[in-house]
Amino acid sequence: MVFFANCREKFMLVILAVFLLCSTEIQAKSRVPITDTEIREKKNECYSDIQSGMWGEQCQSSKVATENCALRCLSPICYELIYESDPLEEGEKDFTRSSEYKYCMHKVSLGENLDGIRGTFDM
Repeated sequence: MVFFANCREKFMLVILAVFLLCSTEIQAKSRVPITDTEIREKKNECYSDIQSGMWGEQCQSSKVATENCALRCLSPICYELIYESDPLEEGEKDFTRSSEYKYCMHKVSLGENLDGIRGTFDM
């Protein structure tokens, strides 16, 4: 009798695990993309964290250092893809990479593949 109880419990755990995996996959494909408002709110939270010292002194050393840290805070994976190999420099306005970064965040929010993000907006 104990054997059957253990088997039934294991079976229920397997069913529950399969259900959770399937529902996560469905949920990932049906997510709503991140909005500009959500991005702005999260970036403001990042600025607050940087200003409080949570990101270290190097992130407070200049405006561009703060911006690079805020971009890393906002989306580490998108920062790595777009900016890590060539961080923003003082006075630089890079609209192409900014567009790629936002597009990356959009795809991440939908759970989509990030292949080919870099260079998407090259002219």
